[in-house]
Amino acid sequence: MTRHTKIVATLGPASSSPEVLERMVQAGVDVVRMNFSHGTAADHKARAEGIRAAAAKFGRTIGILGDLQGPKIRVGKFENNRITLIADEHFILDAACKLGTQERVGLDYKDLPKDVRPGDILLLDDGRLKLAVDAVRGTEIHTRVLVGGELSNNKGINRQGGGLTAPALTAKDMDDIKTAAEIGVDFVAVSFPKSAADMYMARQLLRAAGSDAVLIAKVERVEAVDNLIEILDASDGVMVARGDLAVEVGDAAVPALQKKMIRLARDRNKLTITATQMMESMINSPVPTRAEVSDVANAVLDGTDAVMLSAETASGKYPVEVVESMARICVEAERSAEVTLDREFLDRVFTRIDQSIAMAAIWTAHHLKVKAIAALTQSGSTALWMSRLNCGVPIYALTPDAPSLSRMALFREVRPLLMAQQHVDRDQLLAEAESLLIDKGVVEPGDLIVLTIGEPIGSSGGTNTLKIVRVGEHQPTRS
Repeated sequence: MTRHTKIVATLGPASSSPEVLERMVQAGVDVVRMNFSHGTAADHKARAEGIRAAAAKFGRTIGILGDLQGPKIRVGKFENNRITLIADEHFILDAACKLGTQERVGLDYKDLPKDVRPGDILLLDDGRLKLAVDAVRGTEIHTRVLVGGELSNNKGINRQGGGLTAPALTAKDMDDIKTAAEIGVDFVAVSFPKSAADMYMARQLLRAAGSDAVLIAKVERVEAVDNLIEILDASDGVMVARGDLAVEVGDAAVPALQKKMIRLARDRNKLTITATQMMESMINSPVPTRAEVSDVANAVLDGTDAVMLSAETASGKYPVEVVESMARICVEAERSAEVTLDREFLDRVFTRIDQSIAMAAIWTAHHLKVKAIAALTQSGSTALWMSRLNCGVPIYALTPDAPSLSRMALFREVRPLLMAQQHVDRDQLLAEAESLLIDKGVVEPGDLIVLTIGEPIGSSGGTNTLKIVRVGEHQPTRS
């Protein structure tokens, strides 16, 4: 695989059959997303089994991401499923209403009347409809329609500028965390976190459920933008969730925020996923728009670890073709990316031995123009550090730990490979690594590679050795 940027694809009705899953694996999916906003626990378990079977068939490592629904604040249902809001007319959001009419609709978040005040702007259906709050009377929010249109059952509500107090983790999320642990997901995404405390709570619940999954914060609230550094520090990565984020901060602010989030995350050795409407026209079209091509390429050039597909693969007509298109765009964008390794090393200070070895490896690989970097790793930390800086050399992470293997499926530029590491002698292990890379067709005898390893063998966080090797020249001494 020559592509560095990873592809996350959401599974759904359009991508549940064994045939489609196998074709998506062949097309280049690296991580699949289980959207807990839809489907049952049984649905998610069946899809997890399906993707694992497809990955095993083709010898691929595919990670699984469980995406929690979070406190999606929505209107209730209507008598006739939908109404049409007319500009300048009045409309009531009523927490006590059971079934909506042309005049009012219920709320699934009953505390919304406590969160708003006259003058606030409420945005419905991802910002397509706009209401101005005139008054709050008990359970009723009286509004005037600023931008009208069709409003149907269960559409989302955002307050312009943020400020809604709904907790990040709902009772449903807590149940879904248990389901995620049972499935054995590799990543869990937390929706609508406002602070580090939300992420700490999610991590505690995950660990209590028996899961060591990587924790991803979905940045989609104004408060999350304000608290970005503390959320990053409490998480393993962030998702630039541009849908709800654009509604709260304004769509014009999102591109700059995307670049900022990716830069800050990479500086702190965190993962990044760029999501929402990346190839949305391909829900119904076999080809993307030119704007979508530019959007995906821009995220790649920003340095994101992964780009994500949502409805395009979950319910679209072309789940395989959209993965193929996204993969082509990523490869072309990466070819034009400037390698700025020398500049990126300026003013950096490394205080850990293992991190220093990782940085020395990519510096050496870049300047010696080696064929590959091979990091023998237990937890994947060494490979993660290497992947934070673009050196233009593929990184192969060799691990005996299956959970670490799947987690590394999201790391940009990293190709995880399972290696038994059955020796305790360093030279024997390095020879085993050489043989594996040759068997996989990654290197040939005579190629120059950089190897990193830790001693004592088998301990996590102990990478302390770097070796430059010409493949096939040296054989270990056997006792």
